[in-house]
Amino acid sequence: MRPLCHGRGISDLLAAAARSPVPRSISHLRSYSSTAYHASSGILRIPSLASTRARNDGLIFSQSSVQRRQASSSANEQVRKTLLYDLHVKHGGKMVPFGGHHMPVQYSDLSIVESHLWTRSKASLFDVSHMVQHHFTGPGAEAFLSQLTPAGLSTLADDQSTLSAFLHPETGGIVDDTIITRLGPQAFYVVTNAGCRDKDLAYLESNLATFRNSSDSPIEWSILENQGLIALQGPLAVEILSSLTPHDLSTLHFGRSVSLPLRLSPNTTTSPVLISRGGYTGEDGFEISVSPADVLTLTKTLLSIAGPDKLRLAGLGARDSLRLEAGMCLYGHDLDDSTTPIEAGLGWIIGADRRTSGGFHGADVVLAQLKPKKDGGIGTTRRRVGLLVEGAPAREGTKLVDAEGVEIGVVTSGCPSPSLGKNIAMAYVKTGCNKAGTEVWAVVRGKKRRAVVTRMPFLPSKYWKGGVAPG
Repeated sequence: MRPLCHGRGISDLLAAAARSPVPRSISHLRSYSSTAYHASSGILRIPSLASTRARNDGLIFSQSSVQRRQASSSANEQVRKTLLYDLHVKHGGKMVPFGGHHMPVQYSDLSIVESHLWTRSKASLFDVSHMVQHHFTGPGAEAFLSQLTPAGLSTLADDQSTLSAFLHPETGGIVDDTIITRLGPQAFYVVTNAGCRDKDLAYLESNLATFRNSSDSPIEWSILENQGLIALQGPLAVEILSSLTPHDLSTLHFGRSVSLPLRLSPNTTTSPVLISRGGYTGEDGFEISVSPADVLTLTKTLLSIAGPDKLRLAGLGARDSLRLEAGMCLYGHDLDDSTTPIEAGLGWIIGADRRTSGGFHGADVVLAQLKPKKDGGIGTTRRRVGLLVEGAPAREGTKLVDAEGVEIGVVTSGCPSPSLGKNIAMAYVKTGCNKAGTEVWAVVRGKKRRAVVTRMPFLPSKYWKGGVAPG
């Protein structure tokens, strides 16, 4: 599972795109409490709450760092642009507000279905710079993150990533899903969802203050403001990226990362970028964290060197159907504050050592849910499942009933699968109805449609773990 962003589903995005053009941009300043912006580095450094209160200042911008953002359809919501916004528009991107940013839902050269299938057969480039990128460094970094997440960070090797989740104390509900990468003994790179930004910042600030009050281990937290993040996904991704580096990418397996410069021209390279093998589509590919100064040039270079026969830009529409086929959750739909990792079928994100040691937010609840009641635990009353739906597709919010018509669950994501030619969905159902092969009925527009619980992902993942050369 790879975080995308809290936001609306694909049908909502398309409806928003059709309603109105993107308004002209406006310039303004926005302040965040407890933060300070360093224009020279493009990094938001978060000081202690005590120093913030003493300064009583907001987000500090130099004149050169004023960000241009756009007004959304809501008068109270200001929507940002990524540094690739103009490139999206130039390539016919249909822009919609999503996760607090103007993002492309699709492009003029391919329909969403065509873009989806292009990613599965060739390669697509996604702008995911709306995601929030963090650094946690210092002797206290591992201990701090280990309190918030169930990840086994003590056994995480340098340049290795793990999916995890920030959890609420007491309840174990998911604040946000996240990817955590260990960069070194005392350094972690963390990516969180754009739509959860304000909630995540408040959560992290509060927990960091508590940690600092109870621990002498220093820790620094910074946000890589305006840092670019692009996802190169598909079977041709490794061939395309290999053309920009002499590094042997066959040695970079799924879930691992490397920091190195990429070649922009015979005499020019980027500053070192962080290349992580993985993504949100189920395909082989890479996510590349790149400096604000290099992200536009690198994106253009990748498109140029690959050419339109191999690589196309892709938007949120294809990304949504790709991730659903891959069985990956979307926060705000398939995950939320009231859902625990066990209910979501994400028990595997709990590190082996954490299952005995605990020590993370909500551990008492989450670890007890691992065991069913018959084995002395508390189990769960619902579980996340995959569904194959006959007839009309079952969209988010569709009620699920059993043979007697008793409601047993609800769909959280659903769409026709371009790859399978079938209607697929993700849902939460009553425990006992979650076994693969179980028949349930989706109530679509007042009619019951037969659905069968099935294992996810809906089609085999193609992550590169060694063996036969990818592509």
